[in-house]
Amino acid sequence: MSGTHTNNLRSTAVNRLSAENVTLAYDQRVIAEQLSVEIPDNSFTVIVGPNACGKSTLLRALSRMLKPSHGRVLLDGQAIQSMPAKKVARTLGLLPQSSIAPDGITVADLVGRGRYPHQGLLRQWSAEDERVVQESMRQTGVAELAERYVDELSGGQRQRVWIAMALAQQTPLLLLDEPTTYLDIQHQIDVLDLCAELHETQGRTLVAVLHDLNHAARYATHLIALRGGTVIAEGAPNDIVTAELVEEVFGLRCQVIDDPETGTPLVVPAARKVRAERATAA
Repeated sequence: MSGTHTNNLRSTAVNRLSAENVTLAYDQRVIAEQLSVEIPDNSFTVIVGPNACGKSTLLRALSRMLKPSHGRVLLDGQAIQSMPAKKVARTLGLLPQSSIAPDGITVADLVGRGRYPHQGLLRQWSAEDERVVQESMRQTGVAELAERYVDELSGGQRQRVWIAMALAQQTPLLLLDEPTTYLDIQHQIDVLDLCAELHETQGRTLVAVLHDLNHAARYATHLIALRGGTVIAEGAPNDIVTAELVEEVFGLRCQVIDDPETGTPLVVPAARKVRAERATAA
């Protein structure tokens, strides 16, 4: 980890979700080795980095979908792999990168599946479940689609339905893998505004993988920058996002200026001619 980029003002309290020296691999293909991260409680943490750097793989490990080859992921002080699945599901919700709905299922029924962790032999569907489902659909703007079949919706509509299902799970921790995929710019902002609202007004801890560095810098309270399965920098966007960091992580020459709307870092890529001239000079 690059100490010059890392915000070293850490709380001594133990955070609810962390990874300790994990090695992450698919079969024999190692994505990350001895990777350690802590997700600050009550943060909106965003993971950024170039393609194939391990962002989604890390999120899968944090959500218990991928078992580390070495090391461990801790949830509330326990190894997440040893916890009952339903207990994990009541604490941590996940919106994966690619979700496939069952054939012939309506929007309301799919969102209702988010209530599964709260069901049991002695507790079946309740008025509270119905209220949460309706509120989750309202928050994501899909209430009017409740009786439509999911497989007839556009990509953007389906993405908002999956987000509604994750919200209906009502977990204190919510992990989202590229939640703005398939969405136009208006709906990207709507989804990120919703995430910020969940964090600010409900105190939820959110972890998201985003490709857009400017969206990440605007919305995140804590940023983790990965490259090659290694944490290059972490901390508040205002503390770590510099032109030097962007070039180190993404290989992109740029300027970093203040966002005129929020004051957060705004990455302005160098023009093509400028990049070409610098490459020639080098």
